[in-house]
Amino acid sequence: MPAWVWVLIAIAAVLVLAGVVWRALERKRTDRLRDQFGPEYDRTVDTAESKRAAETELTAREERRSQLEIRPLTSAARERYLERWQVLQSEFVDEPRTAVAGADNLIQSVMSDRGYPVDDFEQQAADVSVDHPQVVEHYREGHRLAHADERNGGSTEGLRQAMRHYRALFEELLEPDADAPLARDSGAEDRVENRSSLRS
Repeated sequence: MPAWVWVLIAIAAVLVLAGVVWRALERKRTDRLRDQFGPEYDRTVDTAESKRAAETELTAREERRSQLEIRPLTSAARERYLERWQVLQSEFVDEPRTAVAGADNLIQSVMSDRGYPVDDFEQQAADVSVDHPQVVEHYREGHRLAHADERNGGSTEGLRQAMRHYRALFEELLEPDADAPLARDSGAEDRVENRSSLRS
């Protein structure tokens, strides 16, 4: 067999091997992002032009998040925020719109105190999604309901739902280890206990 035929066979084998390796790496990246982002992975894939574009966006979020200096709240700050949240819940009975607006502002204050940039809502949600993928959609929905009420007027029920959505993120932001993904994943039982104490 001529030498050039062997060269072609070798090139074809290398290309096939490269394709197999590339697909394996893509699958590994997909699995890692799906594990990291959970429901946020599916949401991003559904809204992006393609799966590749969605995964590129999620990877960019991780890179941006790695540049942020996210820090835990001090005990005093945590207690102060908890007290403010309880006041807002009490105010909701008589002034639901004011309470929901206060909840939105309180979450932004907590995020800022933790080190998250708070200039743009969509960017805030993207940044928070890296550490809090299970509850970031609550934040989006609470924001949507609050702004729908501002624009069109809404029902007290809609505002109550907004408050509940905000609370889901608020509780996670106040957890001491909330922004450490490995600790978050391995400490699910501790989080349940912490969350119970927030509700009491």
